[in-house]
Amino acid sequence: MSVYSETFAKRMAMAGLKPHHRIVLGVSGGPDSMALCVLTATWKTNSLGIASQKNEFVDGLLAVVVDHGLRAESKDEANLVHRRVTSMGIKCEISCCEWSESKPKQGHLQEAARQKRYEILQSACIRHQIGVLMTAHHADDQAELFILRLSRNSGVLGLSGMAFVSQLFSTRPDLSAEATGKGLLLVRPLLEFSKEDMYKICDGANQEWVEDPTNRSTLFARNRIRMILTDLASPIFRSELQALIAACRRTRLDVDKICSNLMHQTVTIMPEGYAAIDLGILSPPELKDIVLSKFIALLLQFVSQRQRPVRGSASKLLLDYIRTSPCKTAVTASGCYLCPAPGSKGTKVLVCCSTGADLPLEMLNPSLTEGENCSISNEVEQIVANGRSYSDQFPQSTLGMQFLDLTSSDSVLTEAKREGILGESTYKSIISLQREESDNFKSKTNIVLEKKVEHKVEYTASAPSEVLHPEKVGYFMNRFIVKWNLSKQNAYTSFSMNNSNQLQEFGEERWNFCNSCVLGHDQVSRVRYMVDADWLYLATLSKREDRSSVHEELPLSAESRVMSNVNLCSACIKKSAERALLLLKSIPVAARRALPVLVNVEGLLLSIPSVGFQHCPCLVASAIFKPKVPLGGGYNSFL
Repeated sequence: MSVYSETFAKRMAMAGLKPHHRIVLGVSGGPDSMALCVLTATWKTNSLGIASQKNEFVDGLLAVVVDHGLRAESKDEANLVHRRVTSMGIKCEISCCEWSESKPKQGHLQEAARQKRYEILQSACIRHQIGVLMTAHHADDQAELFILRLSRNSGVLGLSGMAFVSQLFSTRPDLSAEATGKGLLLVRPLLEFSKEDMYKICDGANQEWVEDPTNRSTLFARNRIRMILTDLASPIFRSELQALIAACRRTRLDVDKICSNLMHQTVTIMPEGYAAIDLGILSPPELKDIVLSKFIALLLQFVSQRQRPVRGSASKLLLDYIRTSPCKTAVTASGCYLCPAPGSKGTKVLVCCSTGADLPLEMLNPSLTEGENCSISNEVEQIVANGRSYSDQFPQSTLGMQFLDLTSSDSVLTEAKREGILGESTYKSIISLQREESDNFKSKTNIVLEKKVEHKVEYTASAPSEVLHPEKVGYFMNRFIVKWNLSKQNAYTSFSMNNSNQLQEFGEERWNFCNSCVLGHDQVSRVRYMVDADWLYLATLSKREDRSSVHEELPLSAESRVMSNVNLCSACIKKSAERALLLLKSIPVAARRALPVLVNVEGLLLSIPSVGFQHCPCLVASAIFKPKVPLGGGYNSFL
């Protein structure tokens, strides 16, 4: 137990964690999570010099048991685990899954349960203002994931497995001005421990555990792989497989560092939500495919805010595009539109969010999101700094560098054998495992495809905009915080600047008309992306000498009906359109198309908040670019 405790303490230091840091533990009640409870409680109490006493909880430690509700006995099991964890001196709470729709089907059960579990654990961290979440993944879990990804032909970065430390970001952005977007830290301190170690730790601490029967079901790929790996569990096989995983992780560590440096040196993020890459500084021809592919993927994931991997033909298309210098064409891939930056002669590339996808608008509650993460951001920032400082103490290893030129899972195995990382016996066993699970995966995929062919679904076009009420806050495409309201003071100020001779006319009657002239009496707006017609409409407004000109040009449109009723607003609208056009000229066309705009129920343009256009002086709207996940995807450590 002393050796286990010493190793655990070292891993915690590598993560940047110290005993005074507050931690949430994800606990299932199995041997892995119970071992994590034992080691974490011991680390905290020993380091802080606090005597373990009955009826007292370890300071700064909270265990969360998630009851998925997928088995009849899950509630009783959760209560049993709660009692066991509490008896260890660890404060514990049970959280139950609420399935908004039906419970997940058998084929997707583990994936759906995992997603729900992490949502609950993140929520617990935020609710208790704790910045660190720890889970009990260990070396055997890494081995299972390695074989699983190998069977899906993952490259060396995918084969590096789970990160030792990574950042999790809330599904809701923090609306406070002080928010730094540090998110939470997910730490896996047991990745150097084996499954056998988990049992020994529990036995050494006289701790009982529960066994989940679903872990024995061969319906799930991980379970099948686990059973086969158990049969192959010779010391040599385990050692060589872990050595190969370690080499992949060192490669991942190096690639991540290179990409992080390149992001800071070559990428400029604009407040309108697009990015510019300086190809001269990036020098794509000098970068290895693995580095450039990762760099592009990280940038596209940031701009689109879709955390999906960029693989296969899309990755190759983007590599060829970035390496073509000077850049003269445009390309759409992975939710983004890439094109040469105007005036750069192809030496810079713009990355803009593509508008061909759905337009989700999530409603936010300021009372729940404002400042919810501020109190933990500083602590997370300090832990990350500690972790970076620890990793910087070690010189860059040449081990794993030989994998930088490899493009497939087969080439990784071949190189590992050539370098002596894998012996002949281990190599053949891994190849056999890979083929078997790959066949299972292909068979399952074919069945799914056949079902899709048999049951075609007719899709109808979705609405081009989403409703947003006044004083409410919307989160548009995980990118922009959008809100609007009506302000009598704002209208008064606008009229005083543009219509001083008519200011006396601004009375209560005028206010009542003005605040409904474009919104209608329902006072509802909708949010969508900017389209080319919006630019043309602004040009029409800016050129108008009097309200009749627009009336003549658009006799049957919604615009003409509104304009005929507007008197005092005319000068304000004209000035607003002129200013907006001037600002829009400085924004590339591709980037304009991803800007959020407000329209009324008839589709009339109300506001382009990013350039300050308001169709009515009473209207006050804003759109702030605040992506959920930061550039680079946040902090990751593969130590």
